[in-house]
Amino acid sequence: MTLIETDRLIVSDFNLDDAAFIIKLVNSPGWLQYIGDRNIKSPEEARQYLENGPLKSYKQWGFGLYRVALKNTNTAIGMCGLIKREVLDGIDIGFALLPAYEGQGYAYEAAKAVLDYAAKDLGMKRMLAITMVDNAASIKLLQKLGLRFEKMIRLNDEDLALLAMELGKESHIVKEKE
Repeated sequence: MTLIETDRLIVSDFNLDDAAFIIKLVNSPGWLQYIGDRNIKSPEEARQYLENGPLKSYKQWGFGLYRVALKNTNTAIGMCGLIKREVLDGIDIGFALLPAYEGQGYAYEAAKAVLDYAAKDLGMKRMLAITMVDNAASIKLLQKLGLRFEKMIRLNDEDLALLAMELGKESHIVKEKE
């Protein structure tokens, strides 16, 4: 089901047919370096990841990580979405793209659309993001989206920067130039 359309992208729910794409994404260099090895190597492991992650989140919370695809070809290029983590006092936004699609504005386009959806359609007032402190590209993107450093936190023995923003406040949401 298509959730959001932007000028160049379709953001939609994942389904079990996305298993082959998930294997490529979660084993890409950026994912392994900044998110971590999920030990997903087979189609069955990818389907389990989808069932226990995004698909479960859609049912439980009404949101989750979404498939990001090019609008003109429906080619999956990444994921972007909303995550409810027990260790955080709010919802956080996450994103990842295949290497061939990085640096072209796709992550910003998808994340901006997801933040707008979270504010307007889901009524969310606050958004969090966590990232490794050495992930300069993600921090730069999160700041461009309007998130600001809040504090350092520790998850899974990793020092992470926690960034936060208030949704729906014009001073915090960066609008694309006309």
